[in-house]
Amino acid sequence: MKMLIDFLPIAIFVVVYQMTKDIVLATAVLIPATIAQVLFTWWRWRKVEKMHLVTLALVVLLGGATVILGDGDFIKWKPTVVNWLFAVAFLLSPLFGGKSLIERMMEKNMTLPSPVWMRLNLAWVAFFLAMGAVNIAVFTHFSEEVWVNFKLFGMMGLTFLFIIIQGVYIARHLPGDEKTIKGTDPYGKEK
Repeated sequence: MKMLIDFLPIAIFVVVYQMTKDIVLATAVLIPATIAQVLFTWWRWRKVEKMHLVTLALVVLLGGATVILGDGDFIKWKPTVVNWLFAVAFLLSPLFGGKSLIERMMEKNMTLPSPVWMRLNLAWVAFFLAMGAVNIAVFTHFSEEVWVNFKLFGMMGLTFLFIIIQGVYIARHLPGDEKTIKGTDPYGKEK
């Protein structure tokens, strides 16, 4: 359910765009949809992930510029800015507390050697950098409609593929006695 909530604003954006072919209108709908997503998340779990707050700030800032100036290029930069900010956060995370960001996020669910955590973290850095660059390539070399579809389907598909590859890599490095990974929801509550 959480994943559905995470993708709902962008799905609404794509639907509005497909119905109207108007990126400014679709962005005008995206802004309150993203605000509603964050408010619902807070209401449901009494916690909002930093990722959602960063995304909300960029949707309001770049989406607001798109709506006010009537220029869709501002919202097209949002995925690149978000991905590159996450790349920086993952890259710099070991400097603050000695642990990588991926380890902090997943250590309650599994135990992995430190070098594996660092390789996973660097893989996420590379992934976020690549996704930001691919977004630029798509919005500069293809039509607006192709970019809108890529934003939902392409980015989501590439993210799922990366997560699957990461899961295979993690499975190879789990200690032998750790047959199952403890289940928790995204906010640390036991399933």
